[in-house]
Amino acid sequence: MHDQTNAGNFKVGQSLHGYVVRRVEPLATISCLMVALEHRNTGARHIHIAAPDAENTFGVVLKTVPQDSTGVAHILEHTVLCGSRRYPVRDPFFSMLKRSLSTFMNAFTASDWTMYPFSTQNRKDFYNLLDVYLDAVFFPRLDRLSFQQEGHRLAIQEGEERSAPGPLQLVRRGVVYNEMKGAMSSPDQVAVRSLLHALYPSSTYRFNSGGDPEQIPELTHDGLLAFHRRHYHPSNAYFYSYGDLPLAPLLETIDDRVLRRFDRIDPKTDVLAQPRWNAPVDAVYSYPMSRSEDPTRKHQATLAWLTADITDAYSMLALSLLELILLGNTASPLRKALIESGIGSSLSDGTGFSADYRDTLFAAGLKDVEKSAREQIPALIFDTLNGLINHGIDPQLVASAIHQIEFSRKEKTNQPYPYGLKLLIGIVGPWLHGGDPARVIELDSDLDRIRSETRREAFFENQLGRWLIDNPHRVRFLLEPDPLLEEARNRREAEALQRLLQSMSEEDLQRILQDSEALDALQKAPENLSVLPTLAIEDIPPTVADEPESYVAAETAATVYDRPTGGIVYLASALGAGGLPAELHPLVPFFCYCLPKIGTAKRGYVETAQRIDLYTGGIGLSAAARTRYAETGRCLPFVALNSKCLSRNVVPMFDLVRELATEPNFSDSERLERLLSEYRAGLESMIVHNGHRLAILLASRNFSAAAGYAENWSGVHQLRFIKDLVRRRDNEDPDALGRSLARISARLFSRNNLRLAVIGEEPALSGAVTETAGLLDALPLAAANGFAVPENDGAESVPREGWATSTAVSFVAKALAVPRMQAKEAAALALLSKLFRSLYLHREIREKGGAYGGLALYNAEEGIFSLASYRDPHILQTLQVYDGLVDFIEKGAFGESDVNEAKLQVCSDIDRPDPPGPAARKAFYRKLIGLTDVERNRFKQRVLAMTKDAVLDVARSTFIGSLKKGAVAVISSKTSLEAANARLQEAPLLLYEI
Repeated sequence: MHDQTNAGNFKVGQSLHGYVVRRVEPLATISCLMVALEHRNTGARHIHIAAPDAENTFGVVLKTVPQDSTGVAHILEHTVLCGSRRYPVRDPFFSMLKRSLSTFMNAFTASDWTMYPFSTQNRKDFYNLLDVYLDAVFFPRLDRLSFQQEGHRLAIQEGEERSAPGPLQLVRRGVVYNEMKGAMSSPDQVAVRSLLHALYPSSTYRFNSGGDPEQIPELTHDGLLAFHRRHYHPSNAYFYSYGDLPLAPLLETIDDRVLRRFDRIDPKTDVLAQPRWNAPVDAVYSYPMSRSEDPTRKHQATLAWLTADITDAYSMLALSLLELILLGNTASPLRKALIESGIGSSLSDGTGFSADYRDTLFAAGLKDVEKSAREQIPALIFDTLNGLINHGIDPQLVASAIHQIEFSRKEKTNQPYPYGLKLLIGIVGPWLHGGDPARVIELDSDLDRIRSETRREAFFENQLGRWLIDNPHRVRFLLEPDPLLEEARNRREAEALQRLLQSMSEEDLQRILQDSEALDALQKAPENLSVLPTLAIEDIPPTVADEPESYVAAETAATVYDRPTGGIVYLASALGAGGLPAELHPLVPFFCYCLPKIGTAKRGYVETAQRIDLYTGGIGLSAAARTRYAETGRCLPFVALNSKCLSRNVVPMFDLVRELATEPNFSDSERLERLLSEYRAGLESMIVHNGHRLAILLASRNFSAAAGYAENWSGVHQLRFIKDLVRRRDNEDPDALGRSLARISARLFSRNNLRLAVIGEEPALSGAVTETAGLLDALPLAAANGFAVPENDGAESVPREGWATSTAVSFVAKALAVPRMQAKEAAALALLSKLFRSLYLHREIREKGGAYGGLALYNAEEGIFSLASYRDPHILQTLQVYDGLVDFIEKGAFGESDVNEAKLQVCSDIDRPDPPGPAARKAFYRKLIGLTDVERNRFKQRVLAMTKDAVLDVARSTFIGSLKKGAVAVISSKTSLEAANARLQEAPLLLYEI
C-alpha cells in the first residue's frame, strides 16, 4: 500500500490540527488508502485518498439546497469567484488560470451541491491555488456590482438589442442569465429539468438549480448574501484531497486559513427523501423548437421511476447493473424493444439510471415520437419487463454487465476529468447524504453478494419487480415541441421590461445608468494582480514528458508499447481514408457509428453487441483528419479504430475486431434505418451544447483540407447531409445505403491500409502482437493506399455566414489562416491566444457583454487562429469586439509579466498528463503525422524564449490588415440573425438554416 503521504500512520481517534481521524481504510481496488477526518470545532469533513500520483487534486463541496428556481446556487458559484478578502481583485479565478500550471480548474453547481475543484502536478502551485480557492469560497466580497455582472441586471439599451426604434428600452443582462437562456433552449436540458420537476414535486429537485431565466430576476443581492451565510459555512463543507502530497500540512493550512475562524452551526441543509406515491401520475411539458421544423414527430415520451436511496450502496450497484442489462448496448432487451418498435428515433433524454439525487431515478423512453406515443411507450416498456420476469434474463447479459463494471473500475483515465477528480465526483452524492463513500469504490463484497444471489434466485428479475414493475412512484412523461414558445418568452420578457420601465421614476432610471457606469468603470479599472500568488517561468518543466518507449514488431510492423496499464491491453489503429471516392466521404462518420452496432456474416448484431460488452471495454471508430507535420502540410484523413480489454480477453477482442473488419453485414436495411435515425438525433442534440465549436468549424473549413474534412465530418454540414439522406430514403433503393457502407469498408480494411499499435504489459502484450499478425493475414491486399493523399490546400472562399436554429443565444466565430507549428511565428501565436482571451476577450465578451465566455484558439497543426463566443446575447457587438483586437495590438497593452503568464498557460496545456495507456495511444497518433518529441520540445523552447516585443511583432504582422478580412460564422436564431444583418448592410451574413 502506497504510504508516501504518511497517511498510513494515521490512527482512528488521532487528533491533528483541529481534526480527529474517524476512519482509515485501504482501497484495494485502486491501490490507495482513504483517511476520513472531521474537524472538531466546525464539523467540517475531509476525505483524503493517498495515491502514488503526482497529479494532486483538491476540492471543497458545499451542500447547496435551493428553495426556488432563481439560480441562487449557480449565481453564487460565479460571484464568489469575483474577489475575496485576501485577494480583492475583480476575477481571481480567471487570473489564476494565467498564473498556474493547473491541469484542471473549475467550479460546478449540481442539483444539491456546489464544488470547487482543482488539480496540478506542481506542489507550489497546489498551495497557491488552495489559498485562492479557500479565500474565495469562505471569505468572498460578494459586492452588488459583481452580483449584477454575474447574475442579472437592468440596462438602458442602445444598439443591436433594441427590439424597435423609438424611446428608451430596458434590457436584462448577466452571465448566468444568458447562460441559462442558452441551456433552456436545448431540448435535452429542458427534458431532464422537467422530468425532475415532475418526479420530485416535494423536494428541492423540483427547482432548477441553474436558474430559470424567467425567475432569475427575482433573486436579490440580499438573498444571495443570506444563501452564502448559511450554505458556505465549514459546518456544511466537505473537503477532499487526492494524490501523493503529505496530508498533515494540508490540514494545517485549511485549519489556519479557514476553520479556526468559525464555530459550528446547524446549516439545515439535509435533503429529505421525496414522499413516495401510491399511484403513478402523468406530466406534460414543452420545449422551444424552430418554426421551420415539423413538430409532428418531435415529442419525447418517457416513463420514469423514483428508485433507491443514494446511501443504499447495494441497491445502487444492483440498479447500475440493471441499467446495463436493460439499456447498455444494442442487445439489451429494453433498448432493443424501444428502438425496434419504430415509434421513435433514439432513446429519450434522461434515459437510464441516475444516481445524482438523494432518491435515485430510472427512466426509459424515446425521442422523435408522435404525441400518441405517450400511451404506447409505457405499454411497450411494461410488456418488455414482464416478459423478462416470465422468461428470465439471459445470463450472458448479466455477465456482460458485471464485466463492464469490472473494466471501468480497473481502467485509469484522465477523461473527461483528472482521475482524482473523477473519484470525488463518484463519491460525492452518497457522502453528502450520509452514505459510505468507500463502498462506492470498493465494490467487491457487494458484487460477490450479487453473484451469489444470482446463483440462488432470480435476483435481477426480483429487482425489476421491486424498482420498476411494482413501483407506483412513476411518471408518464411527455415533452412537447412548441414552435411559438421562444417567441412567447421573448414577448413576455419585452412586455415585463416595458411595464417596469413605465413604472420607473427618473431616479430609478438614473440609478440604472449609475450602476451601468459603475460596472463599466470597474471592468475597465486597472488592478493590482500582484496580490495573487503565481508560479515563475523556472517552475515550468523545460522539456515535454518523454515519449513512451516503443518498438516495431518485425512480423506485423505494429508499434508496440510496453507500459504499466494495470492489466488492460489497448489496440490503436488507423485506416487511411484518402483513397475513398468523393461521394462516400460524407458517409464515413456514419460508417464509424454503425460498424460496431451491426451484425457480421457469423452472427447478428445482438450477439455481436453482447460479445463486445462481455470481452472488451468497447470497440470504437471515429473519422479524423490530421495534417502531417512536414513542411508540405499534406492532409491525412483516416478512420481511427480503438479497442481495449482486460489482459485475459486479448484473443476474443481481436476475434471481434477481425470479424467486423472482414465480414461486416450491411444488408439489414431496417437495422441501418434505425441506426441512421439514432445518429441523426445525436447530431441534432449537439447544436446548442457545442454551438461555439460548430461555429469555429464553419468559419475555418476553407483554410485547409483537414479543416474541410473536420467540418464535413463533425460539423453542421454533416448534420445537413444526414438530414437530407433521411429525407431521400423514401425515394431511394432501401439497399443503396448498405452498399455504400460496404464499399467504404472494403476500401478501408486492407492489409496495406492499416497502421497498428498495441499497448500493455507482458505477458498479455506478446499475445496481442501475435493477434495483430492474425488480423493482418485476414485482410486482403489492395492496390489503393489511403495514406497517400494528393495535395489539397482547401477551398478559396472565405465564408461570412449566419446559421439559424432554435436558440435564445448566439455563438459567434471568426477565423483566419496563420503559420503552422514549425514556423517561427507559432510560439508567439500560441501565446497570443492566451493573451487575447485573458486580457481582452474575457473583459469585453463576458464581463461587459454578458456572454458565458469568449475564446481565442490557435490550432498549430492546421495553422488556424479562431475567436469565438459561447452563449452570447450579441452578434454585431461581438464582431466589433473581434475587430477591436487591432486597437488592442496597436496599443501593445500587455507587458513581460503578461507574456510569462501566457507561457504558464501554454505549457500547462502541453504538459497535461495522461495515464500510461492513453499516453501511448496519443504518441502513436503523433507518430502517424510525423510529430516527434524533438519538434515538440523545439516548440516548447520557443514558447519559453519569447519576449513581449517578439510576441507583439508577430501580432502586428499577423492580425493588423488581416483580422477584419477573416472568415465569420454565427449560429443563432433566425430573428437575431436577420436583426444583425439589418445593421451589417455593407457586409451582411449569408443566411442558412441548420
